[in-house]
Amino acid sequence: MANILDDPTAEVTEVLQAFIRNACVNDGTPDSGGEVRSADLVTGYLEGSGLELEYYEPHPGRRSVLAKIEGSDPTAPGLMLMGHTDVVPVNDSGWTHDPFGGELIDGVVWGRGAVDMLNLTASMMVAFKHLADSGFKPRGTLSYLAVADEEASGTWGAEWLLENELDAVRTENVITESGGFQMGSRGGIRLPVMVEEKGALWTKLTVRGTPGHGSQPHRTDNALLKAAEIVTRIGKYRPPAKVGNTWRSFVEGMQLPPELADPEKLDAVIEGLPIGASRLFHSCTHTTMSPNVARSGSKVNVIPDHAEVLIDIRALPGESAEDVRLMLQDACGDLWSEVELTIRDDVATASPIDTPLWDSLARVSGRLCEGSALVPMMMVGGTDNRYFRRAGAVGYGFGLFSERLRFEDFASMFHGHDERVDQESLRLSTELWTALAHDFLT
Repeated sequence: MANILDDPTAEVTEVLQAFIRNACVNDGTPDSGGEVRSADLVTGYLEGSGLELEYYEPHPGRRSVLAKIEGSDPTAPGLMLMGHTDVVPVNDSGWTHDPFGGELIDGVVWGRGAVDMLNLTASMMVAFKHLADSGFKPRGTLSYLAVADEEASGTWGAEWLLENELDAVRTENVITESGGFQMGSRGGIRLPVMVEEKGALWTKLTVRGTPGHGSQPHRTDNALLKAAEIVTRIGKYRPPAKVGNTWRSFVEGMQLPPELADPEKLDAVIEGLPIGASRLFHSCTHTTMSPNVARSGSKVNVIPDHAEVLIDIRALPGESAEDVRLMLQDACGDLWSEVELTIRDDVATASPIDTPLWDSLARVSGRLCEGSALVPMMMVGGTDNRYFRRAGAVGYGFGLFSERLRFEDFASMFHGHDERVDQESLRLSTELWTALAHDFLT
């Protein structure tokens, strides 16, 4: 591979292409993912740098790799760079280029995971190896974790590690996805840092009915029909807008209209925004409910006696599983008695911004992206940061992306078609991690 001493671009590009081509597709089943392929890539890449690597494989093929550059001062705070190696499934027909080809075209790498988040996993690894090879001696320990199963809630990855190998992965500070895309404001370029993320209170809703022959549907108790009406009601339900401290700070930092920080006025403003900003801003200020999977019936001529609906519910900070249950009850109305619920209790997490890590990120990113400033932002999806925050760490989502990667494109590529990232963004992120390690740990 290319020499990274002067310019990491070629090196990190090749590493990202290799990660993409490994096609570690996680469909949520225990035997999917195959992250061992990328774990082997990490091992082969980092070996020879004088590092001791640790491996964790709680389920066959679901391997994570941990590497550390030990600090000289055991009382100094450490920093972990954490990237996941799995990706979500694709629909090949929606892609312009092979989703697992890792093609480099006009300075852009295409492929599943190019944005979510193999670009950062690769840039973190390249920076980490360069630091190790250069003889970097931090006061606090620098860790690199290539973790499995982030795309299915970390059952075989971060969640398992925090529950079973806490001493090995314990750290005071963690950085993972996403953040760091350039957003224009009247005050100049703003770089969002994901300091907070919504709760993923995924819900299974079950509706019961009475079986019968499909040729005689009159006056039958069809579970699917009841479920369809319930789904329609949930789809129309509108939880109230709420404005938290992170959102208020984001609005102020971006110098956005003050109405966006007013729960009584923001809905009307959001409706008039471009679609990408409208969706994001709405999700930052509302609990959302998206019925995404339905299962019912066994045979075309049998009236179903049960139906299941899986709902992706993302709850705002401060909202519990009980709060979500009450919202669903309100949405279902007189059909509530027909519903059985199972709610995953995975509430929101947050980190403060008055921390040494925030200050260090502000210094380094300000040098690499001249004229920029950080703004706190809510992550409306989920990351492995939540597990580390609950273990006491400061957890931020960040990277550094070029002006070539527009926010509208960045947002739409997560779990979408035609994921891609430009080489300038890869270079910036790699230089960010190197500079951050020196600024924060020495």
